[in-house]
Amino acid sequence: EKERQEKFRAWAGNHHWKYAKERSKATAQEYSFLDRLRQGHSRYAFNVLDGEWDGREAKAFTYHYATTSSNGKTTTTHHWHFGVVLIRIEKEFPELCLHPESLLHKLGQILGRSEVDFESIEFSKKFEVRCKDKKLAFDFCNTGMMEYLLQHPDTAIEMEGNVLAVYDSHRLEPHEVEPYLEHLGKIRSLMPDYLFRA
Repeated sequence: EKERQEKFRAWAGNHHWKYAKERSKATAQEYSFLDRLRQGHSRYAFNVLDGEWDGREAKAFTYHYATTSSNGKTTTTHHWHFGVVLIRIEKEFPELCLHPESLLHKLGQILGRSEVDFESIEFSKKFEVRCKDKKLAFDFCNTGMMEYLLQHPDTAIEMEGNVLAVYDSHRLEPHEVEPYLEHLGKIRSLMPDYLFRA
């Protein structure tokens, strides 16, 4: 962990970003409007990087939450971690969630969670997209975006307000920060210009 912290500190120094290794409940609270950051309890962020990327406010951190279960005799607490990299974009949007399709998500769909289906069967098989504003979902998942995301099948995105975030399935590593920021920049560039007018 110390080695990881040193690498984060070096990356932050090279890019004129701020870095804080300490647990931050404030960061977790600030982004608690994002679905993924409302799970479980004991929520906090750590290894928080804060700065600007391509002229946009950006942040990267590892997020922690815990879940507790009991069988009546013993109580078990599990700790979960995943990486979060986000940028602030020029306009606020309703919530849109996009992540790789899985059996669990398919079960959720059967149980009544709304999912947007696209003409591209390949894309619909690979990704689940949830958005109450179906027009926004279709505008966001345009042909260029679908082609790009099919080349990056592990992508998990959440957009709400003026925040566009991507999630990693494990603790964020220093060498991942820049590729994720570039990934976010590409995703933003593939959003149609008309979405940002008036």
